[in-house]
Amino acid sequence: METLANKGQKLSDLVPGDQCIITSIDHKNGEIQRLQDLGMSEGTSIRVVRYAPLGDPIEIKIRGFYLSIGKNIAQHVSVMKKQ
Repeated sequence: METLANKGQKLSDLVPGDQCIITSIDHKNGEIQRLQDLGMSEGTSIRVVRYAPLGDPIEIKIRGFYLSIGKNIAQHVSVMKKQ
């Protein structure tokens, strides 16, 4: 059985290869609605694939497809890291 740790981490703080589950999304940011339309919702499993050479954007794998999002948007997504 998988264990979950590190409650309260932000998606922008993870490193490539980390797998996590979305725990909450800050709805104050209007751009977050677009992410929810793409399937990013609470309870969804994601994996950080890589960062761009300068560190922004972040490429993640979610629901079988790859998505690139900016670090400023990823700061609004709270996750629990899988170990």
